[in-house]
Amino acid sequence: MEILGVDIGGSGIKGAIVDTDSGTLLTERIRIKTPQPATPEAIADTLKELVETIKWDGPVSCGFPARVIRGTVLTAANIDKSWINTPVEQLFSKTLGQTVFVANDADVAGIAEMHFGAGKEYLDKLVIVLTIGTGIGSAIFLNGKLYPNSELGHVIFHGGSAEKYCSDAAREKAGIKWKEFGDRFNEYLKHLEFVMHPDVFILGGGASKKFEKYADRFDLTTEVIPAKTLNLAGIIGAALYGEERLTGN
Repeated sequence: MEILGVDIGGSGIKGAIVDTDSGTLLTERIRIKTPQPATPEAIADTLKELVETIKWDGPVSCGFPARVIRGTVLTAANIDKSWINTPVEQLFSKTLGQTVFVANDADVAGIAEMHFGAGKEYLDKLVIVLTIGTGIGSAIFLNGKLYPNSELGHVIFHGGSAEKYCSDAAREKAGIKWKEFGDRFNEYLKHLEFVMHPDVFILGGGASKKFEKYADRFDLTTEVIPAKTLNLAGIIGAALYGEERLTGN
């Protein structure tokens, strides 16, 4: 199936037509700068611009940086607060004049990783995918099935949300080297390991590109590996999510 997958982020809105059978992009990835302020109407208009740029009139599915339940945004940790309680699927569908599917961005990145990335080897296990960027997103899979809208980046750790201590943005703000970041993230993973004891942690997002710089800092029982789908995970995973919604599988 061919679906336009869109990755909506704080700095850019990226999209491409995806072949969901192979996970390959059928068009060049288009990126449009996220409008500021990133209000619901402004994002919807930018999404329409992206669709028109690609000249696409087929199914559209998006990853979005918030908890999305039954088509409505319920959280706004790293986005404009005006998004809270916005019926995002309804808004996008009305703006584009067709049905648009929307899910949490970390969840769709995890879907891509389980289908076409490192997660393929763990379909019978408990897998936690963590996306490390401005915040920490999470996607939990048991026997290949997603438990949606988890927020493991917001567990209380060191007196606040974990992402304030060991996200990539926190690393940059603190001005620490990758080894020290690895020590911080190791602490965080040990906390999650104690609470959930998964079979594997898969690390994605921007910081996963530098995995080799801090991989030796982990001393967990749980396996820790880097993601493989990287920058394309959000686009590919959004398309796969759209396919699930369209087919019911």
